[in-house]
Amino acid sequence: MSSDSSSSTRIRHSNLERFLQCVTPSVPSRTLPQNSISGLNSLWQPLCKDKIEYFTLGDLWDCYGEWSAFGVGTPVLLKTGETVLQYYVPYLSAIQIYCNKSVASRNQREDGDSTGFESDSWSDDSGSEKLSPSFSNNSSKAWSVVSEDSSFELESSWPAKEKFGCLYLHYVEMSSPYWRPPLVDKINELAHDHPAIMSLKSVDLSPASWMAVAWYPIYHIPCRKNEKDLSSSFLTYHTLSSSFQDADNCASRGMVLGEKSMAESAGRITLPPFGIATYKMEGDLWLKQEASDYDRIVNLYSAADSWLRQLSVYHHDFNFFTHHGAQYHVN
Repeated sequence: MSSDSSSSTRIRHSNLERFLQCVTPSVPSRTLPQNSISGLNSLWQPLCKDKIEYFTLGDLWDCYGEWSAFGVGTPVLLKTGETVLQYYVPYLSAIQIYCNKSVASRNQREDGDSTGFESDSWSDDSGSEKLSPSFSNNSSKAWSVVSEDSSFELESSWPAKEKFGCLYLHYVEMSSPYWRPPLVDKINELAHDHPAIMSLKSVDLSPASWMAVAWYPIYHIPCRKNEKDLSSSFLTYHTLSSSFQDADNCASRGMVLGEKSMAESAGRITLPPFGIATYKMEGDLWLKQEASDYDRIVNLYSAADSWLRQLSVYHHDFNFFTHHGAQYHVN
């Protein structure tokens, strides 16, 4: 590659872009049989498509297996022109799974566990203003479905009971990063009481299903002790429902997203972050003016903030990153 083209590539692809690419999971895509499409919730799926692609949550967790054990390496171009490979370990920061109760019940029976299903882990949105508390280990305080001062809402014409479905799992990590198990270990822990999170399909999940992943640095190769910017941490938000596989469908539902949340490519479904928050990040290293990175990260931060507001979720890590990290100007 010529020096000119190499320089052009560096301008087009910033450290932020490379990080987002590296931490985006790519899940095997499966096709739903035609005889199963009629059983889907028409409010949650783009049923006008000739075929419906989906992934299983089990396949999604497999994407994080190696990353949880060894970290994921993302190239970081330093100001000196050198490139280091910075490794990050993923930790489950928060997750909410909404689905039809009958679907999760069926999945749980198929997993061989039919006990404890009618527990307090279920909350049914029956049109009331508040959901019942749904605690899971260190989960956050009780929260309402949609606050009146939310910056945006799910489509108001949806019937209240169908809008979110049933809350199967609500978990928000509250402990110090030093005491957290990697993402896959936490998922396995949650699966003891919520076994369906290993087998549910993305087509079974409502558009309100999401997760946040905290990425903390562990080491970089080669070592650069004086590069304090390499201690940056990130919080990425990902949707879990097949509702977002089609960009037009996403827009029609009025969801605020930084970019297309799920894209099909070569038999895979990728889940790039729709929102982000950062901690200890300096713009000189991670953001490039030429790549419009500042606007992009403001939009991604705004999307995460709006998502949490519309669901009235208290997200501990987001609040910490917001108060201790970079201050973004959100309109």
